[in-house]
Amino acid sequence: MTAQREWFEKDYYKVLGVAESATDKEITRAYRKLAKELHPDTNPGGEDRFKEVSAAYDVLGDAERRKEYDEVRRMGPMAGGYGGGGFGGPSGFDPSTFRTGDVGDLGDILGGLFGRGRGRRQQAPQRGADIEAGLHLSFADAIRGITTSVNIPSDVACSTCRGSGAAPGTHVLTCQRCGGAGSVDDDQGMFSLSQPCPTCRGRGQVVETPCGSCHGTGREASTRSVKVRIPSGVEDGQRIRVKGRGAPGQATAPPGDLYVVVHVGSDPRFGRKGRNLTTTASVSFPDAVLGSTVTVDTLDAPVTLKVPAGTASGTTLRVRGRGVPEGTGKKARPAGDLLVKVEVLVPKVLTDDQRAAVEALRAAMAPEVADEEVTA
Repeated sequence: MTAQREWFEKDYYKVLGVAESATDKEITRAYRKLAKELHPDTNPGGEDRFKEVSAAYDVLGDAERRKEYDEVRRMGPMAGGYGGGGFGGPSGFDPSTFRTGDVGDLGDILGGLFGRGRGRRQQAPQRGADIEAGLHLSFADAIRGITTSVNIPSDVACSTCRGSGAAPGTHVLTCQRCGGAGSVDDDQGMFSLSQPCPTCRGRGQVVETPCGSCHGTGREASTRSVKVRIPSGVEDGQRIRVKGRGAPGQATAPPGDLYVVVHVGSDPRFGRKGRNLTTTASVSFPDAVLGSTVTVDTLDAPVTLKVPAGTASGTTLRVRGRGVPEGTGKKARPAGDLLVKVEVLVPKVLTDDQRAAVEALRAAMAPEVADEEVTA
């Protein structure tokens, strides 16, 4: 397990405001809502909270990491080597977490408490760190989906020593102090506490002749381009995971993941409500009263929309299937709708003929209005 201390200190389900039994869709929905509310571009004071929510989704939004997180939380701090407080209780050793016959796992933990035992286990190379990058998209590209590239400034394996940290022609040696374990024991009587080896700094290896290019770090600064496929219908603030394209791991350890945070631009013609697009159409007062047609833009070609007689200003008309598409191929879902809000135009300036016509209409409707008031 790659448990982190923070996993024991923070309840990620509580951070996202969901139950531990929440489905993947419920977790994603909760994250998108919070990310939109707390994004630093729209809420400068919510940056820390935004990072906290993002960290929670990094774990719960990934099925494998969520399973590992749940298991680690169930087993308690001893699962990640952060045990303390003795046997039993939430911060100690819980024997119920071990099945009969799991002698190896039990021996490892007891070995950590009472010394390393007869054999030392070499510290496994660490997985690469996750990287986050921003990507600005136009409204249309976010709706339709796009394959593009993201330039990431990050450390890569040194091209001279190929990540070993040793000068060409020399070798990386096993640390003699810790025997390659990466940690040493500090005897405290009955107990033996383990701590990172000060000689190799926990790596288990030492470099006698450092590489001149990277000075023994095994890394060099570089910029790389990563191709990213953005699915159709992506929303502002949504995070796209690109597996294995994060920072490189140590030695043979796998790299981390790349998380692309999408920033969607606005469009002068459309707004968005989930998978529906919104727009406004203006009609004259006579057209609203008598009925008419109006041409409205869509993501593709314009369409002609019928405005029924007697349509009031603020009425919303629906054009089905002209909203936001989602997915492609077998996973594709029907597109949302285009919601057209009708705005009835009331002229501020009238010609003499227009004024006469409006006054005649008012006079013609007056008896009807009076009858309605009496009836009421």
